[in-house]
Amino acid sequence: MNTENIVRHLRVLWRTDRIIADIRLRHLLMGLGLRAFAALIAAFGLLMLELSAYFALVQIWSAIAAAAILGAVNFLIAGVLFVIAGRPPSGRDIELANEIHDASIEALQLEARALQAQVSGAVHHPLSTVAPVLVPLIAIIVKNLRKTAKETAASSEAPA
Repeated sequence: MNTENIVRHLRVLWRTDRIIADIRLRHLLMGLGLRAFAALIAAFGLLMLELSAYFALVQIWSAIAAAAILGAVNFLIAGVLFVIAGRPPSGRDIELANEIHDASIEALQLEARALQAQVSGAVHHPLSTVAPVLVPLIAIIVKNLRKTAKETAASSEAPA
């Protein structure tokens, strides 16, 4: 268990989440723009169909057929734009970002399991976790006691 690994995995997770959100946002904005354009064309198509109905009442053939055909073509274009806007985002970018995201989640889970094992080992065997710290600490204490013993012996011999 290493805190540096946890921080690194969290940074990778954060970055991949940002990339995934960016990809989805770009796709959403592009789809929204195409849908808005398709809606505009559909409104124009509806206007042309209404215009053709008007011309049907005023004149019988030439202007009616032209406006009806133009309205139908506008609806067809709007339908094609809606289909294009509804496509899922590009596969490579989102797949790669999802793979990195999943890998960082797995690495964080492994680090959490290692931390859990370390904590449970410390609870069950407290001396095994304290021993690596105690041995150097005992050596330092013994060294300091020897120094003070020599210093007190030297100071007591000096006046005599």
